[in-house]
Formats: sequence, structure tokens, C-alpha cells
Amino acid sequence: MTHTGDEPLSNPERSELDELRHRVGALESAARPQAARHHRFRSTGSVLLILFAALLSLLSVVAVWANSIVRDTDRYVATVGPLATQPDVQQAVTRRVTDAVLAQIDVDALVKQLQNTVSEKGVPPKAAQLVGNLQGPIKNGLKQLVSGTVERVVTSKAFETVWVEGNRRVHSAFVKALTGRADGAVSLENNQVAIDVAPIVAQVKERLVSAGLGVAAKIPEVHTNFVVFESKDIGKIRTYLRVLQIMGSWLPVIALLVAAAGVYTAFNRRHGLIGAALAVFAAMLVLGIMLTVFRDVYLNHLPPGASQAAAGAVYDALIKFLRAGVRALGAAALVTAVGAFLCGPSRIAVLARTGCRRSIGAVRDVAVSGGLRLGAVGRFVHRFKRWIGVAIVVVAAIVLFTWSYPTTMVVVWTAVIVLVGFAIREFLDTGPAPDTTDSRATAAP
Repeated sequence: MTHTGDEPLSNPERSELDELRHRVGALESAARPQAARHHRFRSTGSVLLILFAALLSLLSVVAVWANSIVRDTDRYVATVGPLATQPDVQQAVTRRVTDAVLAQIDVDALVKQLQNTVSEKGVPPKAAQLVGNLQGPIKNGLKQLVSGTVERVVTSKAFETVWVEGNRRVHSAFVKALTGRADGAVSLENNQVAIDVAPIVAQVKERLVSAGLGVAAKIPEVHTNFVVFESKDIGKIRTYLRVLQIMGSWLPVIALLVAAAGVYTAFNRRHGLIGAALAVFAAMLVLGIMLTVFRDVYLNHLPPGASQAAAGAVYDALIKFLRAGVRALGAAALVTAVGAFLCGPSRIAVLARTGCRRSIGAVRDVAVSGGLRLGAVGRFVHRFKRWIGVAIVVVAAIVLFTWSYPTTMVVVWTAVIVLVGFAIREFLDTGPAPDTTDSRATAAP
């Protein structure tokens, strides 16, 4: 049988040929005139678009978070609900309610009433005077009694239920507070966003009466506020949140379009994609640092007497999902940059691709030798291999973009599924169908 050069290539030979073609294309691109590769205006425009997209991505994360807090009641409850079991918050609520209850009990009147009762019983004047000196111990004992009762209420399951259900009911009022139209149980006054804890005071009143403190029955309905957020710049923050809430649905789309324009404008679009992904990753890193720095600034500007531990717990709860969004987008950007790099002509990328192809090809050869017949499926995959890869990436991008609140694990698992999809595509690629006509001609004597 004579060799005509028309025999089908083996899988390793086909992989090496693909790599050689890729390298030749890269060398041809590198051989272009310097003026064409480094056109000043086009490169500058691409860089500016990518940087602008990175800035928009930062604002998009904040906008989506603000929009979710304002529009999604379940999201809001999931944000503030865990505060009911936070020890620092429980201690702060206990102190606030204790002070509110004690302010309604006239200790001086109680001591005076006790003195009058003693005098009526015919107790000697010196003994009656001694009763008057018990004002301090009575006040301390009363404070301990009230504080213990409040603590038992606040640390009970009932308080957790009241806290969650109350926050769910007042979500609309919380929205009005952020938009400047506060009313009801949530207020925005004196640079504070506060929740009325009057139901807790009512429960404490009932327990004090049950414990034998009859004077507690005279406590009127007390409305006292637990501050969720406080800042002298609350007016500005409210305005910013309002703007971001309006733009929450559009900023991510605009950021994506601007990034796509920046990549399309770049001479080397793969380099442009890597640059855009790294710029977004850097933006998420900056936003994460800003959130940490702002936390310290916020705690350092609390009013005297405020609990820093409770304020920190509230701050962490409010931005919990914002941090999750920052990490998720940062992870997605990093995965995109790595993927674009591995598609390039660098030695590391070529070695990685070649190793994966040979490994998968070896597994396929073993399966074929064991009786697996891919037939038309293998030929179809080979013919539309590139479009199948594009479809896998596009589907993954759509999943991430339409996921309501993607987390870092969602991004990681999506990347894993994409890699599995490419591995399956490579496994099913059996190469082109052999030319039977040429084979017969070659085999003829």
C-alpha cells in the first residue's frame, strides 16, 4: 500500500496540528506593523471603556443590593432576621428597653409611699427615717429585676418570632424611610433609621406585673426605638440609595455592554477580555476594602453611649449580601480572565490544553477499543465543535447573569460544569469521517 498523505490523522497528530495552526496565527498577528497594533486612539478608547465598565460594575453590585433590600421583602427579612439571635444586639435591646421601663417608674414615689405606710403602722420616727435611706438599694434592686425580666424576654424564642414578623410587616415603612417618606413603626429622624420596639416593652410590663411588681401596671404604652443605622450623612446615603435603586435593573446591563464595547475595540480581543475581567476583579477588591474601611469609620463616629458591638453586628448584617455579591462577581471575573488566558498561545496555555486533549483522547481510545461507537455523534461534534463551545459559554453566562443572587459557590460550580462540558465535547470529537473513495484508491494494486 503506497502512502499518499490522505490517511486520517490520529488524535495526537490532530491535536498537534491544531496547536501548530494556532501558533502560526499568533506569529502572523505579531508580524503586523507596529503602527497597526498600537493605534493610539483605538487602544486608548478600549482602555477607557474597560475602566468605565469596571466602575459601572462596582456601582452595579451596590445597586442590585440596594434594589434587593428595597423591593424584596424576603431578602430584607433574611438580612435583619438573624439579628434577633445576635448577643450584642440582644444586650443593646435589653439596655434600651430597661431604661425605657425604669423611666416610667417613680422610685421616689415608691419610697415615699413606703414611708407613709410605715408611719401609719406606728413605727418609731427613726425607723421610718431608716426606710427613707433605702432609696438607693431599692433603685438598684428594681433595676436588676427589670433588667433580668427584659433579658429573659429578649433571649426567648418569642422575641425572635416577634422580631422577624415585625420586620416583615414594617418593610414597606422601611422603604419609605430610605426614600424619605417615613411613617409607622420605622422612622428616619435625627439621622437615624430606627425600629419601634414597643411590643417588647408591653411583654416586659406583663411579666413584671406577674412577678408581683404591681406598680408596673401603671406603665403607659411606651414607644422606644432601636436604631438600626445612624449617620450624620444619612440624607446623602438615602439619596444615593434611591438613585441606585432606580438604576438597579439597568446598570448591570449597561456595564456589560460597555465592557463588550471595550473588548471589541481592542486590537487583540483576547487581551482585551483579560484586561476587562481583571479590571472588574480589581473593582470588586476595591469595593471590599471600602466596605471594611467604612465599617471602622462608621463605628468611630457613633454617638456617646452607643454599643459598638451591636452597631457592628447590624452593619455586618445589612451588608452581608452585598459582600456575597462582591465575592461572586470577583470570582466570575477571575475565572473569565483565567479562561481567556488558557485560550492563548502562551507556553503554559498550550501545555495545559495539549495535556487535557491527550488525556481525554486516551480515555476515548480506551472506550472505543472496548466497543464504544460514537459514529455520527462524533462526526457532528467535530463539525460543530467551535459552536458547541460557544454555546456552552453563552449558556453559563446567561445562567450567572439571570441568577437572582449568585454566590461564590454558584460561580465555582458553574465554572466546573463548563469545564465538564468542554471535556465531554472533546471526548465525543472523533475527528472527520474517513474518505472511503481515497482509501479504496490507495488500497488498489
